[in-house]
Amino acid sequence: MGSSPIMVQGAAGGGGGAGGWWCKLQRSHHNNNGSSKHINNSSSNLLNSGNNGGNNESCVVSWSFGYFLTAFLMLGWIGSLYGRLVLTPDVRSTLSAVGCLEDGEGSWSIGVFYGDSPFSLKPIEDMNIWKDQSAAWPVANPVVTCASASGSGFPSNFVADPFLYIQGDVLYLFFETKNSITMQGDIGVAKSVDNGATWQQLGIALDEDWHLSYPYVFDYDGNIYMMPEGSAKGDLRLFKAVNFPTKWTLEKILLKKPLVDSFVIPYGGKFWLFGSDHSGIGTEKNGQLEIWYSTSPLGPWRPHKKNPIYNTDKSMGARNGGRPFVYEGNLYRVGQDCGETYGRRIRVFKVEILTRDEFKEVEVSLGTQEPTKGRNAWNGARNHHLDVQQLSSGQWVGVLDGDRVPSGDTNRRFILGCASVFAVAALVILVGLLVGAVNSIVPLSWCPHNMGKRSDALLSWEKPNLLSSKLRLFCSRLNRASSFLRAKINVNTFTGRLVIVLTILASMVLVCLGVGYIYGGSGAQEPYPLNDQYSQFTMLTMTYDARLWNLKMYVKHYSRCSSVREIVVVWNKGKLPDLSEFDSAVPVRIRQEEKNSLNNRFRIDPKIRTRAVLELDDDIMMTCDDVERGFKVWRDHPDRIVGFYPRLVNGKTLKYRAERHARRHNGYNMILTGAAFIDSQVAFKRYWSKEAQAGREVVDELFNCEDVLLNYLYANSTSSKTVEYVKPAWAIDTSKFSSVAISRNTQAHYKVRSICLEKFAQMYGSLTDRKSEFGRRKDGWDV
Repeated sequence: MGSSPIMVQGAAGGGGGAGGWWCKLQRSHHNNNGSSKHINNSSSNLLNSGNNGGNNESCVVSWSFGYFLTAFLMLGWIGSLYGRLVLTPDVRSTLSAVGCLEDGEGSWSIGVFYGDSPFSLKPIEDMNIWKDQSAAWPVANPVVTCASASGSGFPSNFVADPFLYIQGDVLYLFFETKNSITMQGDIGVAKSVDNGATWQQLGIALDEDWHLSYPYVFDYDGNIYMMPEGSAKGDLRLFKAVNFPTKWTLEKILLKKPLVDSFVIPYGGKFWLFGSDHSGIGTEKNGQLEIWYSTSPLGPWRPHKKNPIYNTDKSMGARNGGRPFVYEGNLYRVGQDCGETYGRRIRVFKVEILTRDEFKEVEVSLGTQEPTKGRNAWNGARNHHLDVQQLSSGQWVGVLDGDRVPSGDTNRRFILGCASVFAVAALVILVGLLVGAVNSIVPLSWCPHNMGKRSDALLSWEKPNLLSSKLRLFCSRLNRASSFLRAKINVNTFTGRLVIVLTILASMVLVCLGVGYIYGGSGAQEPYPLNDQYSQFTMLTMTYDARLWNLKMYVKHYSRCSSVREIVVVWNKGKLPDLSEFDSAVPVRIRQEEKNSLNNRFRIDPKIRTRAVLELDDDIMMTCDDVERGFKVWRDHPDRIVGFYPRLVNGKTLKYRAERHARRHNGYNMILTGAAFIDSQVAFKRYWSKEAQAGREVVDELFNCEDVLLNYLYANSTSSKTVEYVKPAWAIDTSKFSSVAISRNTQAHYKVRSICLEKFAQMYGSLTDRKSEFGRRKDGWDV
């Protein structure tokens, strides 16, 4: 029994309802038995017949084409707007002109940690190490990145697997660097003369025709050896330094086995080699471990009696994750937990028994704190390698690699993005069905009989087979479902309209998700380095009890920005909140003031441990990326006020005006410090100096203008430029949603500030000759 094609009726001519945007090829009259007769079987006559008689119609573009076009344009505009305003720019692409490309293996980088023991390691930012401009204030992890390696002339997508080699007071760091051109791993090397605060890149130490990683470096018999992972070659090779640290020669093939992530260590009068062989049948990848022993690291090597020691679940830490270490007479092995994703975290094991016949270890806690900022942290998603060693001073230093995205993130995002796009298409068709813009979905026959001459391939497709039968059955049920749907949901009722609105909203959300997955990068709000170095800043806001709602939202959002170290709340009045009320990823400190004064904003605070302070009102919400861009510009110009709200003071009679005035005159000479970076070591002392006393009295008298005063004080101290503007992607004043806005009457607020301008100009000189034009910087962030 033949099947009839589903008709898609048009807007013109007979037939109720709107037509689909497919061309209408035929009409059918149904007899009493439900079968249909084709009025014209000649496709050529059909296509040339136009609308004659109302039975055969030519191909037309119906109003449903307009529906689909409108939906496409509207959703496309929403997706574009979302991408422009919300999605993080690809920070990695700005790090290096030749490297730091997005890589499916991740965005690994390397950080330095210190402690009194290997079980009390803290990141370098907790040590409060201050350097000159090249090293930031204070130095923060990561200290070696793809940009570091690429800057030395060897393009790199990421750096990982760090191993230290210590010679006196000099630290050498060997690591895997993935070449951006060959897409294989090479062994890079860097050195530090300040215990790891800064690193000089020395180039590539070892480059073979196959992938290299895990550069385990050790001493033996007066020589320096490296045993990198090179399993792609099918064996385990030992190299000897001939001109340390950049020249190496092959010493010996230790094992003709493709061991992965291997190390050699002396213990109990023997040398022990630990490694994983993933090539065997039945091997649990990342869950397998073998042990070999010898009287020399040069071999010959004999297998442990119980090999493989482990062949278990990959989350158990069997695969090595760095150099083993000895502490208080005990041997510890570092392993990788690859359960959720490759290299999810490291696990440490205390070796209790290690003989030719037996091996036993128990897991112990390393004691390092887990990242709290998620993907905004450089190691927020995973870390899989640790090398910790003791310095001559007795202090322990460790190098740990980390990544902000899970393994295979690029492929995962693309799949999820495509799935979101397909879901949007389905919802658009659903809305079209409900409003009558689409009358049917697919034909029951993929090769209608009246479409003219058919190819042999189409004829063969027409022949009954299991696949075509199932497709026809699916299409039939789909069309019946669409008819049932229209019968059940009447768009003229409240329920019908609600369904339409919710479906449209769901489409908009899915479009944003799709754009975010496909074009939004890792989803992390990454920091911007200065000279390949990172740092941190303190956030400071001034508030009181009536604005607690704003403050809670403020803390939750900004505490997760990459470079935020601490949030200081200047509490001017009211009952103090409990710190447990805040959902924060960084420490929150509340500084209660005795007097309700706007001067408290710039009070000298010796507990602030960063040079940079972001003064940001608790009712201003912007993206972490905007904040990070402002921090980068301030680090370029630490002697200036760098902020997000520009103003222009000009004219014979000084009058305070909004940003629009500055835009009209293409320049600014003032930055509102309610959203600005300042130098904590300079700004606070300047504000509380004897020269500023008269200005502070004006601030207390008018309860306004503390930010205006700081601008005048900066300008009074130098003849060079004192302000820099950074345009935020978007900023929201959350106080507008409540009744606690400080300056609800804008006109009256501006009038008071105009009075301040006149008074401060008499006290500290004019700002009118300090105009900076928009768009003068090369970064393009001041347009």
